[in-house]
Amino acid sequence: MNLLFIVLGLALLILGGNWLLKSAVGMSLMLHIPKIVIGMTVVSLATSAPELIVSIKAALNGFPDLAMGNVVGSNVANLGLVLAITIILMPIDVERSFYKTDWPVMMIASCLLFGFVITDAVLQRYEGIVLVCFLVVFLVYLLRTQAKAVVEDTPTEDEVLPGYKILIFMVVGGIALWGGSELLISGAVGMAEFYGVSKRVIAVTVVSVGTSIPELAASIIAVLKKEKAISLGNLIGSNVFNILAVLGVTAIIQPIHVNDGQLLTNDIYWMLGISFVVLPLVFIPKGLRLGWRDGVVLLIIYILFVWLTLK
Repeated sequence: MNLLFIVLGLALLILGGNWLLKSAVGMSLMLHIPKIVIGMTVVSLATSAPELIVSIKAALNGFPDLAMGNVVGSNVANLGLVLAITIILMPIDVERSFYKTDWPVMMIASCLLFGFVITDAVLQRYEGIVLVCFLVVFLVYLLRTQAKAVVEDTPTEDEVLPGYKILIFMVVGGIALWGGSELLISGAVGMAEFYGVSKRVIAVTVVSVGTSIPELAASIIAVLKKEKAISLGNLIGSNVFNILAVLGVTAIIQPIHVNDGQLLTNDIYWMLGISFVVLPLVFIPKGLRLGWRDGVVLLIIYILFVWLTLK
């Protein structure tokens, strides 16, 4: 039954995120907001909605390790699983903005999170405010100076949805996200209790992979269609948003107390490590390009992370 709850919860989260994305993009186009603004704000928020809703609900329900573990695990999965599979199937040419903006900001965000929680095992409300403020500064910087370097992640067609359809997608998407988060958290907690493992283990494996499924699906579709629909910059942007927005907003609503010490003595170091190792992989052996060998390295790191977590 717990597994059924998890599967149904993930399905609702994915569907809800897609419906919310359609409504958000449709509203933005109807209001004539530039695509670059849609891609960097509305689309980012909509595609990170599953992580955001799950983390907020987990923190409010008294399961902070699910909230923190979900984000840490998702960030590891985005690079070690999603990016790895993508570049194994299809090489990626990396934009110069990777080492000028994207990677440094991801590392700064990761180190900020590490610094905030490593001493007292709590992400305080004021620390959440700092994270969200950093996100706002980052977005403003991108909008003003790096607009051409940002890969748009919006539909290619400019069809404006009727107002009633936008409203329907928004309402149904919101309900699906909320219901999916309830089912996923119930299933995850139940599974942890049934197998006698910590909620953190379920969070950094099952839940994190589940909330990364949309990115993985987009990567596979991109490969099948031979389109550059996903890039290293997009995945790094997702990691930045997970830390600054998801954990930032969650901490503002409810400070996150980390109960399982393994999150701070093990998991967060894996997140920092795999985030760092992407930089040399981009330049070795071929500059500004990621190929199948790099994908194998990242995938081995991820498999090792999961194996040691479940051990």
